[in-house]
Amino acid sequence: MYSSTLEAPILLLGTAHVVDLDGPIRATLRDRPLDAIAVELDEERAQAMLPEPAPGARRSGGGDAPLFVRLWAVIQKRLGGELGAGVAGAEMRSAAALAKERGIPLLLIDDPIRETIRRLIAALSPKERVALIVGSIVGLVIPSRVVRKELDRYADAPEDFSADLRTAYPGVARVLLDERNEHMAARLTEARRNGYGRVAAIVGDAHVRGLAAALRRRGVPTETVAFGALRATTAS
Repeated sequence: MYSSTLEAPILLLGTAHVVDLDGPIRATLRDRPLDAIAVELDEERAQAMLPEPAPGARRSGGGDAPLFVRLWAVIQKRLGGELGAGVAGAEMRSAAALAKERGIPLLLIDDPIRETIRRLIAALSPKERVALIVGSIVGLVIPSRVVRKELDRYADAPEDFSADLRTAYPGVARVLLDERNEHMAARLTEARRNGYGRVAAIVGDAHVRGLAAALRRRGVPTETVAFGALRATTAS
């Protein structure tokens, strides 16, 4: 299809960290030649999340994370079980398993979590900090059926949710989306220079549009499969 693997676009798959997408991911990648699979993880989170983490990665105890970060971790764990993922980040485990089965590298392309947390704390206004903590506490008791409904709404109109986030939490959007998109794009571009042209990147759906734009600015072609389309894909 392509005369060189470096002409192939990077495929971006948009996921939700509390939804089991093993079947759709496998169905989407079944017939696609790949040099590597990339995931929205750093070494520390890979050590904590994956059955066979990257060598030398640190396991995160989480005790020194800010309150709202610890609360969101609890929320993701609960919703992952209630929504069928089993554990939060099940799609990252699926990606790692698929890379192992194919005998190709698993690329960790995200920023170190502790560095991200430091940048996030520095960027948050007092209003944003209070709003995040309150939202996290509410998330501890929100019914899973409400989350399913919101996931359906997000799948139908992701741009609206992104706009709402930027309005309510501009510091969060800048650090957790814009800055990380640029950094992940830089790592994918470097991997491409090192010969990994045919790459599928598994990232949270909120990153897909911004990451694709960041890659295009670097001259890297992309294909995208948004969360809604991926979720609708089933393994036949």
